[in-house]
Amino acid sequence: MSTLIVDIWSDIVCPWCYLGKRRFESALDGFARRDAVQVRWRSFELDPHGSRRANLTLPERHRRDVGGTPEQARQRIGALSDLAAQSGLTYRLDLARPVNSFDAHRLMRYADQEGVGEPVRERLLLAYTGEGAVLSDHETLARLGAEAGLDPAATLAMLGSADFTESVRKDEALGRRLGVSGVPTFVFAEKYAVSGAQPVEVFAGLLERSWREIAPAEPLGGEGVCTVGGSC
Repeated sequence: MSTLIVDIWSDIVCPWCYLGKRRFESALDGFARRDAVQVRWRSFELDPHGSRRANLTLPERHRRDVGGTPEQARQRIGALSDLAAQSGLTYRLDLARPVNSFDAHRLMRYADQEGVGEPVRERLLLAYTGEGAVLSDHETLARLGAEAGLDPAATLAMLGSADFTESVRKDEALGRRLGVSGVPTFVFAEKYAVSGAQPVEVFAGLLERSWREIAPAEPLGGEGVCTVGGSC
């Protein structure tokens, strides 16, 4: 049976990534070959040289990087929160604390290894977008991981080591080679790439198109079929 691989470059401290994840999942739920799709989450750091300290909230960061008044920052973030709500997500981005996300990515690799990658990923995304969690803090990461199925002591030990550093760096290097410069970025069948939290219909179309190209033609069976070398 053919397998359709979808690689997703994402950052835990990216509100658009959570929305993109939810929209992609909606498309995947409606895809007839859902069980033939393998999703590979890839690491990407929006601010690889950023501080581990939560010096600014997301609105303050927006004003610093984009400019404008506090009200304009509030409106920009409010518009994103409204879009997220349409996909069932509750954002409190006024609380969000952008920080260096490298250790959060290492935690995700560890969670994947332990078989709880999806619940831990969801827990971290929710904590960033809705709870103001500082996702560079090891105690916070261990607590959130424990809530999603990881052993907190083992998680702290992993975070205190260099484990999974190489796998995160490999994801980032692969992304650079493929031209990934922003997240979320979705690559279907190692061929079709699309960036951003696209509408569900866009993801659905890419799933169908990619599947048609990788899957051999499958006979429908039934009566009224003549076969090569056979009889009618």
